[in-house]
Amino acid sequence: MTQPSSRGWQRPSIYDVARRAGVSHMTVSRVMNEHPQIRETTRTRVLQVMEDMNYTPSSIARALATRRARRIGVLIDGPVQNGPNSTLRALETAARGAGYAVSAFSSDHPDAARMDAGVMEAVTEGVDALCVIAPRESSLALLRRQTTNLPTIVVKAEASASWHTVGVDQREGARLAVRHLVGLGHRTIAHLAGPTDWFDARERAQGWREALAEAGLREGPCVIADWGSEFGFQFGRTYDLGETTAVFAANDQMALGVIHGLHDRGIRVPHDISVVGFDDLSDARHFLPPLTTVRQDFSALGASALRRIVAAIEGAAEPRHDTIPPTLVVRESTSAPLRT
Repeated sequence: MTQPSSRGWQRPSIYDVARRAGVSHMTVSRVMNEHPQIRETTRTRVLQVMEDMNYTPSSIARALATRRARRIGVLIDGPVQNGPNSTLRALETAARGAGYAVSAFSSDHPDAARMDAGVMEAVTEGVDALCVIAPRESSLALLRRQTTNLPTIVVKAEASASWHTVGVDQREGARLAVRHLVGLGHRTIAHLAGPTDWFDARERAQGWREALAEAGLREGPCVIADWGSEFGFQFGRTYDLGETTAVFAANDQMALGVIHGLHDRGIRVPHDISVVGFDDLSDARHFLPPLTTVRQDFSALGASALRRIVAAIEGAAEPRHDTIPPTLVVRESTSAPLRT
């Protein structure tokens, strides 16, 4: 588990109050939430320090009046990947602007004990709501076992009957990538897919299939990968491309590996084969060649997620799904095929 982030708190922070009062930040949070197991002497001391330090008085007043901490607990599944990390940063930025704090808890694999511990730690800290950045089916299966009664939203591309959800339209992003290749004249387009337990990987693979069907083309080769550049490298270096003239990789890291592997074989991108990625990493324009890719607007995603969270906190009962549209960024890794 990661330690709670303090970047979402205004200065002075909850940690400053805790140090001045000689207590933990969790104790300060419990005082703000009128937790019954706080000693009266401790409560009085913490409240006096808050007053002395002029610690976000309007937020404290609202918290004490509504029994809300103005804090969001974020559970992150797969934090090492670009999407979950970027989503967390965008949510923190949006939350900070709205006067909310974010406490983040992460796990890099679907472990029931770790998910349970993350939920319990978030609840102990007195959060108003949970936001689950859950790219895998397994993490949601674990979440369904929890009974916190907290408003919960899930960041994923597909709508859910159980929770508020928000996500980038992954399927449309894949369709944009494949339509671009089809428009250039490619007829056999391979897909280097992400792990099948990941929602985004499944949606991108489905978008690839739909765009090919829309163009009246048969499905090209599809290889299930692991999101890593090393897998992409081995694919590019060893895979028998046959009639394939373009590769749509499910993320930019794999696309980078593919380009490297093809280069080692003397296969030129885009002269001999075109490559498209997904995510638009900050370095994607510096690949050789600069990478054509699908951009996810994480700032819009974070803002939309915060709106859903606040609505859920304020009592929005019916699950709702908000969709963020992706955009295609055309660079130099794609061109018309020399052969069809």
